[in-house]
Amino acid sequence: MLKKILFCFIMIINQTLFAQTQKDSISLSPKEKCIVVISAYAAQGNMNKLQIALNDGLNAGLSINEVKEILVQLYAYAGFPRSLNALNNLMSVLEERKSKGIVDASGKEPVISLEGRSILQTGTENQTKLIGKKIEGEVYEFAPVIDQFLKEHLFGAIFSRDNLDWRTREIVTISALASMEGVENQLRSHFGVGMYNGLSQTQLAELVTIIETKINIQRGIVAHQVLQSVISQKPYVKIENTDALIFEKGQKIDNDNFVGTAWLNQLIRSDSRNKIQVGSVTFEPGARTKWHLHPSGQILIALDGLGYYQEKGSPKRLLHKGDVVQCPANVPHWHGASPGQHFIQIAITNTQNGPTVWLETVTDEEYN
Repeated sequence: MLKKILFCFIMIINQTLFAQTQKDSISLSPKEKCIVVISAYAAQGNMNKLQIALNDGLNAGLSINEVKEILVQLYAYAGFPRSLNALNNLMSVLEERKSKGIVDASGKEPVISLEGRSILQTGTENQTKLIGKKIEGEVYEFAPVIDQFLKEHLFGAIFSRDNLDWRTREIVTISALASMEGVENQLRSHFGVGMYNGLSQTQLAELVTIIETKINIQRGIVAHQVLQSVISQKPYVKIENTDALIFEKGQKIDNDNFVGTAWLNQLIRSDSRNKIQVGSVTFEPGARTKWHLHPSGQILIALDGLGYYQEKGSPKRLLHKGDVVQCPANVPHWHGASPGQHFIQIAITNTQNGPTVWLETVTDEEYN
C-alpha cells in the first residue's frame, strides 16, 4: 500500500514538473495584464471598475488609440451598447486626466490595406490565417448571412486594422469571453486560436488567474476548466462532482476544526518510528479549515478542483490541480475549497515537534 501511495505522489510531482518545463516561462506584460482587465470589465458592462482599469492601462503605457481599438473590437463580442458605453467612459477618463495635466500618447492610427480585394475577401483570408484552417459549420449553412457578417465586420473590418496585432486581439477576445456567461464553446475555440497566434499555456493560465482574482471568481473557475479541456485535448465538461478520485473520500470530518463539509482518508498515520502522516482531504464547495499551524510544517499537493490557501498576513492564493504548497513551521494558515467548486488535496504533515495547533475560525470576510 505504501509503495502504491508513494508511486502516486511521484507521478503527480513528475507530471507537474514536466508540464511546467513545456510551458513558456514568459509572463504577460504589464500592459497585457491591463488589457485583460479592461476587456473583461467592458464586456461585463461594469463601468465603475472599467474607469479604474482604463486609468491603470494608460498609466502602464497603453496609448489612447490602443485602448480605443480594444473597446471598438469588443462590439463584436459584447455588443454595441457596451462598446459605446465603454468608449464614453474612456472619453471621460481622458478629459479628467487632461484636467490634471496628464498627457497620454495618442499612439498609432490604424491603417487598413485591402490591396484591391473586397472586404469579404479580406475577411475570409484573415479568418483562415488567424485560425489556421477554413471555417465551416452547420450554423453557417443555416444562416449564411452570419458567416458574411463575421467575415466582413469582424475579420475584415476589424482584424485588418494594424494598430493591434492578432495576438493582442486574442487577449482582448479571450478576456471578454472568459468574463461572460454561456459562451464556453467560443472561449474554448479562442483559447486554441490564442495559442496558434503565440500565446503560451503559461500566459493563458495567467490571464485566467486575473479573471479569477480581479473580475469574478466563478467566471474564473469556469475559464480554468475550459482551458484545462483545451490543454488536455478533451471535450469541455463542467466539473460538478468528485467521482474520478485517486483515493476514496474516506470518512466525513465531524470535528469543529472545519467549516462546511469535508472528508478525510487517512493514508498513513504517524507513530513512534515514522513521524510523517499523510491524508487525502476532499472539501465540498465553501468548506475550509480553521486557522492552524504545524510545529514541523506541512506540504499540500492539489489533486483536483479549485482551492484557497492563505498564511497569516499574506494574500490568499488560488490552488489548481498540480500546485504544491510548502507550509512553513509555526506559521498560522488555512486552506479549503472555493465557493463554487470542490477541492481535493494531499496533506503531508510532519508531527516530530508535536501535533497540529488549531486556532480561531476563518471569518466569512477573510474567506471571501
